[in-house]
Amino acid sequence: MNPSSASLRPVDDLSAWLNSFLQPAALAELAALAAVALLAWSLVAGLRRALSMQNEPQSVLFGRRIVDGALFPIVLLVLGFVARGLLMNFVPLAVFHVAIPVLVSLAVIRLGVKVLQAAFDDSPWVKVLERTISWAAWLGMVLWVSGLLPVMLAEAEDIRWKVGATTLSLRTLIEGIVTASAVLIITLWISSAIEARLLRNVVGRDRSLRQAVSNATRALLLFVGLIVALSAVGIDLTALSVLGGAVGVGIGLGLQKLASNYVSGFVILAERSMRIGDNVRVDNFEGRITDINARYTLIRNLSGRESIVPNEMLITNRVENLSLADPNVWQSTVVSVGYDSDVDLVSRLLLEAATAQARVLKNPGPSVALSNFGADGLEFTLGYWIGDPENGQLALRSAINMAILSSLRANGIEIPFPQRVVHVLREGDGAVAASGS
Repeated sequence: MNPSSASLRPVDDLSAWLNSFLQPAALAELAALAAVALLAWSLVAGLRRALSMQNEPQSVLFGRRIVDGALFPIVLLVLGFVARGLLMNFVPLAVFHVAIPVLVSLAVIRLGVKVLQAAFDDSPWVKVLERTISWAAWLGMVLWVSGLLPVMLAEAEDIRWKVGATTLSLRTLIEGIVTASAVLIITLWISSAIEARLLRNVVGRDRSLRQAVSNATRALLLFVGLIVALSAVGIDLTALSVLGGAVGVGIGLGLQKLASNYVSGFVILAERSMRIGDNVRVDNFEGRITDINARYTLIRNLSGRESIVPNEMLITNRVENLSLADPNVWQSTVVSVGYDSDVDLVSRLLLEAATAQARVLKNPGPSVALSNFGADGLEFTLGYWIGDPENGQLALRSAINMAILSSLRANGIEIPFPQRVVHVLREGDGAVAASGS
């Protein structure tokens, strides 16, 4: 066979295929493709309503809208294959030679993008991977439609090199990368689905344990997926035994702190001594635990500052967990009034000021005590309990103090100024006392 004629065959096939678009049968294909798209739209819309997925924007299959999820292009692709199989028995196909590769590219892009979004949220490098998947899918579609893909793969098969005892070709490497990417995307999809199932409608202290199970499941699935991906590329996995030994030595010598943090993280999650949502004080930093990862714990205080605490510190150091036994927190404020004030009236006004605040617990309720006979007046201590210290404490104390001040002024109860007695000694006389304020 003449090599030049073989190289021109894709061009000749492409010209003949383009001419087939001018035939009347192309209209029948376009009508069938439109019917397939309408049917796919109806099926996906019906499933969204039946499964109540309209409010699940992170769903891989459904997404925010019908065309945003991966299910619509997948259903459209399946129906397109069915329509092509039926039409090829009656008319020569031209439109479907383009439609099927385009639908495959759309399904690959939508599935890959939605899985990455569900697995890694809004990480900045996810956008780069999304664009990479899109360009690779559309490039493969163009090569497929033009007929150049088989030619390029045949040429890539002749490019070989030797890695140890294994001989690799460029085609094997490309196919391995595609297979590895597909395996990793499926693995991330499964792990994201498991995580969403475990953490759905879970709040409070049970979330930390489920988060630990989710992290362990994702790590295990990614490890299995990586092994399968490396096998698909053609890498000899027996070499990993040497790598595993080197990693073990590295952990034993140079990664002791890192390994200790990971082990401490699993101990914390297993013992449940600290949970997401607990208020803790560690190393003079007090706040609410917002996340427990394998290596560190994230603590956010009421001022908005966040502290990344290594898990080893939470195991080896003293930690005050303010929510472990009881999430309620006791607060108090001290008020001084004149000695001639009505004690019962002051106590009642203080109780009313605390009870009027919605955040103050009714059970146990607030209490007032005459705590001290001060130098300037009677000192009353108002104590009360709150059940949401994570929402702030200073604002509530300020609101109660302002209500107390308003009530005391309205009832004519004096808040005394500091008073002192000064003794003046005159020369030649005895001590003469003069009082002042």
